[in-house]
Amino acid sequence: MNRKNILSAGLFLALMLLTFYTIFHGNDMEYVWQTVKKLHPVYLALAICTGFFFVSAEGLMIWYLLRALKCRTNPFSCIRYSFIGFFYSGITPSATGGQPMQLYYMKKSGLRIADSTVVLMTVALIYKLVLVLIGIGIVIFWYPSLCLYLKNYLYLYYLGLFLNTALVAALLFIMISPRCFRNLVSTGEKLLQKLHILRPSATRRQKLFEMADSYHEAVVFFLQHKRHIAVVTAFTFVQRFSVFFLTWLIYKGMGLSGHSMMAVIMIQATVYIAVDMLPLPGAQGITELMYKTVYSIIFPGAFLTASMCVTRSINFYLLLIVSALIAAGSSLLGRRAVAKKQPGSSRALSDTVS
Repeated sequence: MNRKNILSAGLFLALMLLTFYTIFHGNDMEYVWQTVKKLHPVYLALAICTGFFFVSAEGLMIWYLLRALKCRTNPFSCIRYSFIGFFYSGITPSATGGQPMQLYYMKKSGLRIADSTVVLMTVALIYKLVLVLIGIGIVIFWYPSLCLYLKNYLYLYYLGLFLNTALVAALLFIMISPRCFRNLVSTGEKLLQKLHILRPSATRRQKLFEMADSYHEAVVFFLQHKRHIAVVTAFTFVQRFSVFFLTWLIYKGMGLSGHSMMAVIMIQATVYIAVDMLPLPGAQGITELMYKTVYSIIFPGAFLTASMCVTRSINFYLLLIVSALIAAGSSLLGRRAVAKKQPGSSRALSDTVS
């Protein structure tokens, strides 16, 4: 494990401990636990299924777009890429580690980097675009309630909406501008050479430009096949609202009433928009603090802390643990595959020499 990974893991664990302290401090955890145990098992099971659907849905979209590019793959492998991305996004600031690791495992599976890059960028672009559209819709149609529930966190909501909008604009510009992407690839190679990570190579440079051309061809393909983009966009709305709906399942599972499903879902959407781009692994700490503020009207007394514990355990920590196991399993299988090839290659070489 390199120094960067060690620092990311250390920051993640520190934030996790601080978060747990924030949750438990000043609460009668025995009473909170008794409240959690009253949660209806059917609603709990539905909430867990919803959490897994949220991550798996990204894998299905990756598979759908790769199929459109005539890439040979299967939905289970793509769902695996999605869980790997969720794990590395969850432990790195601003979720920066997810896509590079997805690209790494997709390359190991034999997929072209150009195809994988454009598919992942398309999924990321639509994912962020949908979040921005939801955020703008909340401001236009739900503004009084937005101010009522978010209170002192309203500025954070606007910051999150602005950062997501800026990222959508940047991704869109890179995707539709082949010159911009080629310059980005060229600049990245030069930077790695200056850092002595890569050696100058005309062959590699030519391959990078060929990859850039292939990437542009894939972008043009999607621009010409708008049906694929429309399907992924519609499915992304379903995926996005599924994780917001998870909180409503917890609300109903605790036997609470008096607030509409729309209110519970919209509040959860505002939390996601506010914390999505913050440079904190898994948006830990700030998510819990916001939850305790914005849901204080919805969940009374011990129900507030209990619902927060259950909701975050399902939509983040449980998924992170499962994702970690899948990532570890993929890494182990990759090492075994390499180990099996090496002895065979050695025998083949010795036979040739003899």
